Amino acid sequence: MKARKAEGVTAELHFHDLRHTGSTLASTAGASTRELMTRMGHSNCRAALIYQHMTSDRNRAIADRLGAVIRGGGGVASPEPSEKDRAGS
Repeated sequence: MKARKAEGVTAELHFHDLRHTGSTLASTAGASTRELMTRMGHSNCRAALIYQHMTSDRNRAIADRLGAVIRGGGGVASPEPSEKDRAGS
């Protein structure tokens, strides 16, 4: 409580809120269900799925890739390059 008060954080913010935000951001950054489970210490995927919110930008990206698959004759789309691949490593 002392640290929270010293930093001006209100009592309405709970530790779990920070955990939820961090896990949601990790999911948005591309963490898989297994990776989220490992990060959070969960033994089953049910809890990890809570953090995999559908965002409008992700929904648009999925729709765009599906459209590309359909326009390309129905083949399987190649996976998006990882950050590592884009960086040329």
